[in-house]
Amino acid sequence: MSNQKVTLDFLKQHLWKAADILRGALDASEYRQPVMTILFLKRLNDVFEEKSEKLIAEGKTKKQVDTQSFRYQESFFVPENAKWSVLSNASENVGELIDKVCREIEEVNTPLDGVLTNTKYNDKRKYPDDRLRLLIAHFNEPSLRTSNLENADVFGDAYEYLLEQFADATKKKGGEFFTPREVVKLLVNIVKPKEGMSICDPTCGSGGMLILSRRYVQKHGGNQNNLILEGQESNYGNLAMCKMNLVLHGMVDFKIEYGDVLPNPKLVKDHTLKKYDRVLANFPFSMDWDNSKADNDPYGRFTYGIPSSKDKADFAFILHMLASLNDSGQAAIICSQGVLFRGGVEQEIRKNMILGDKNKELQGDVIEAVISLPEKLFFGTGIPACILILNKKKPEKRKNKILFIYAAKEYFEGKNRNKLEDKNINKIVGAFDKFEDDEKYCHVADIDEIKENEFNLNVPRYVDISEPEEEIDIQHLSRYCSIC
Repeated sequence: MSNQKVTLDFLKQHLWKAADILRGALDASEYRQPVMTILFLKRLNDVFEEKSEKLIAEGKTKKQVDTQSFRYQESFFVPENAKWSVLSNASENVGELIDKVCREIEEVNTPLDGVLTNTKYNDKRKYPDDRLRLLIAHFNEPSLRTSNLENADVFGDAYEYLLEQFADATKKKGGEFFTPREVVKLLVNIVKPKEGMSICDPTCGSGGMLILSRRYVQKHGGNQNNLILEGQESNYGNLAMCKMNLVLHGMVDFKIEYGDVLPNPKLVKDHTLKKYDRVLANFPFSMDWDNSKADNDPYGRFTYGIPSSKDKADFAFILHMLASLNDSGQAAIICSQGVLFRGGVEQEIRKNMILGDKNKELQGDVIEAVISLPEKLFFGTGIPACILILNKKKPEKRKNKILFIYAAKEYFEGKNRNKLEDKNINKIVGAFDKFEDDEKYCHVADIDEIKENEFNLNVPRYVDISEPEEEIDIQHLSRYCSIC
């Protein structure tokens, strides 16, 4: 590869071969982390060297460069005793050395705190020296300098590919950190983020919602660096993966906090939830939760109703996201379809979100659309989900109305799961943008119709999805019927 640019296809193959080195000795949930850590260390090293050489060519001394901290794309600083050569020359106690290098890099780059040291490699039963040496040797070539890549997006795209492969290999666990990127693309294209906006994913997994929001802004002519991108993640390993993913996509200004967003929201300012222009999320479905403290929630998230513990945490997540929107904010949330029709407290919450309550100062009319999705679309589950679109400031023509889209047949049938193609995404987004009736596909329902359905938001209640009965030619059949 010395005289050729590194392409996306080459990187995909190279990264998956790296996983092959550990496959068999470890299962996918265990070998995912060392592959990604070593890859990340090599990328940091090569970009730092690239930037250092450029600064020296511009007149800086090597001593100045080696004592100056750079931010990524300006480059994170890599100390001398944490350079790639230290790892590539290691012959024994390799896991211990990787741990040391990770600590050194985090100590001088505070944005990377917890990214590299969340996994310990000094365990020879799990990470034997010979396997780690092979993994490091695999990344000696090619150079991962930005100038050596076919284009600036190649590395981030290859990393996303690796995440998807790990998600597929780990099945149910994969769904905990990776939302299929075509589904993320659908959400982003619906809410259309713009330059200058604040965007949040409070259950951010590997960070795809934030990455594709940024890319959408760039694609539509906006300044992708003029965005506030924030998130929270409850799994420490996923948190590290998310930060790596954002960095490898060239992002420097982001805030990702660690913790469970329901009992301990971290995106807070002056003891109140931060408010965002856009919230995008795929929260964990049907998670158990303790609602005993919800009545005195200091952030006022459950004024629309307190979901019962037996009904799981689905509506608790939804209400958290609604509370995280500013006065003109919009949210796109992937949900299980049960949130659309379950009774009891959840029915009351839907009613309050639609009608509001002046006495309780509850804003109504905050549900803009409900979109049913195909089955087998996500990693680790075959159940069909839906997208709930919330909007705190609907356009005039959409007020006191909800759009229902039956997109359950919009998919390409894949080997392991179904997928959305661009034509499927474009059809769904087009229907949302038009906000009009389309027979057997979408329907705009007013408040009276929703009341008649007792605030049940199940899409087939509003969109006729029945297939026409096949006409039977009785006279034609009678010619072949001896009884007739």
